[in-house]
Amino acid sequence: MDELVAAVRRGDADEVRALLESGADPETFDEGLPVLCRAVAAYDRPLAEALIEGGADPQHRLPDGSTPLLRAVDGGSVGMTVALLPEPVGLGSADRGELLDRARHWTRTAVEAELRRRTGATGPAERNRVEDRHWFCHYDQVTVGGLTARDGHPAVLSLLEAHFGIRTPFGELLARALVRPDRDHAVWSEAVSTLARRMDEDTWTQAVALSRAADRVQRLFAAELLLGLHLGDVLGHAPFDGRGQEVFLPWAAEEKDPEVLAAVLNGLTEEDGPEIEAMGLTYRTHPYPVVRSLVLDALERGEDRLLVRPGNLATVFTLARDPDEHVRWKACSWLASYPERSPEIGDALAALTHDASQAVRAYAVQGLAERDDQRCVEGDRRIGPVDPDGPWYDEWVLGATWRYEWRRQEAAEHS
Repeated sequence: MDELVAAVRRGDADEVRALLESGADPETFDEGLPVLCRAVAAYDRPLAEALIEGGADPQHRLPDGSTPLLRAVDGGSVGMTVALLPEPVGLGSADRGELLDRARHWTRTAVEAELRRRTGATGPAERNRVEDRHWFCHYDQVTVGGLTARDGHPAVLSLLEAHFGIRTPFGELLARALVRPDRDHAVWSEAVSTLARRMDEDTWTQAVALSRAADRVQRLFAAELLLGLHLGDVLGHAPFDGRGQEVFLPWAAEEKDPEVLAAVLNGLTEEDGPEIEAMGLTYRTHPYPVVRSLVLDALERGEDRLLVRPGNLATVFTLARDPDEHVRWKACSWLASYPERSPEIGDALAALTHDASQAVRAYAVQGLAERDDQRCVEGDRRIGPVDPDGPWYDEWVLGATWRYEWRRQEAAEHS
C-alpha cells in the first residue's frame, strides 16, 4: 500500500505532512477516490488541512460529478466545510451556486430520508451524537446503508451564504436556529455567530427587540447574540461600547427562566460597575447551578483581578462548598488564581484537595503549589490517574506540584 494512503487511513496528519514535503502526490487515489475524500468521510479536519496545505485540490471533479468540497457539504459538518472552502475569489459563480444548491437541498430534506434516497437502504438507521472539538459544537450523526451524514446542513448553508457575501435575513437565521434549540448544536451556534459577525446597528436593534419575546428560546437566542455582539465590541470591532449593560442589567432583574438568566448574566459580567456586582450577588443562592457559578464572574472587576471585599470573598468560600461540582470547580479555579495570599484562602484550597471531584482536587493542588504551600505535595497524591482525553485535562495544572518542588530544589541549591 502507498505510504501516503496508509498514513491517511491511520489519520496521521503529521506523517501526511512529512510525506507530502518529501514529494508524495497529494492527489493520490485510494479505492478510486482522492485521499482527501477519505479525510472528508472520516470528518478528520486536521488530516484534510494537511492534505490541502500539501496541494490536494478540494475542487477536483470526480467521475460521479462530485468534488471533495461538495462531499464535505453533503457530510453536514461546518468544520469540514471550512477546512476545504477556498476564498470566494477562488470560486466562480457556477461553483458557488452548486455549493449553495447542495446545502439548500440537504436543509430542506431530512438527513435520514436523503441517505435512504441515495443508498436505497430500508434497514434501521444508526444515530449517534458526536462532538466536534475543533468547532466547539455537536451534531446528530446518521448512518444508513453504509453512508453517513451529520445534521448540520442548515449551519453549512449559513456559513456558505456569509462566505459568499449573501446577507441572509435575521428572521431566516433565527428560524434555522429554532429548529435545533440546543445552544451547543452546530445549527444554533452558527446562526448566532453568523449574525454576531455582522457587528451592525440593525442586528443589535433586532436582537434587543427579540430579548422581549414571550418565547424563552427566542430570548435565549437574543441573549447569546447580544453577548456575541458585545464581545466583538470588546475586541474593537463594533460601536457598542457600554450598551450591553443598558440591556442586560434590567433584563437580569426580570428574567425568570434559569437558562436564559444564565446567558444574560454571562453577558452582564462582561461589563464593569458596582451595579453588576450587586446584581450578581443576589443570585448566590439561586437554585440553578450555572447561575450560581456566574456570581464569581460578577466579582472579578478589571483586567488585573483587583482584590474583592472580604464579604465577597466569604461568598466565594461558600460557593467552594456548593453541592454542584461545576460550581465548586469554578470557585476553586477562582481561588487558585486569586492574587491575595491569606491563610484563609490556603486553608480553603487545602480542604478542596479532598473534594469528590478530581478536577476540583487538581485545581486546588495547583492553587496551593502556586502559593508555595507544601500541602500541595500531599494533595497531589490524592488527584489520582487523569484521563488525557478528559474534558478538563490540563498539563499546566497537573504539573504545578512538580514546578513547586523544582523551585524548592533550585532555592536550596543556591542558598
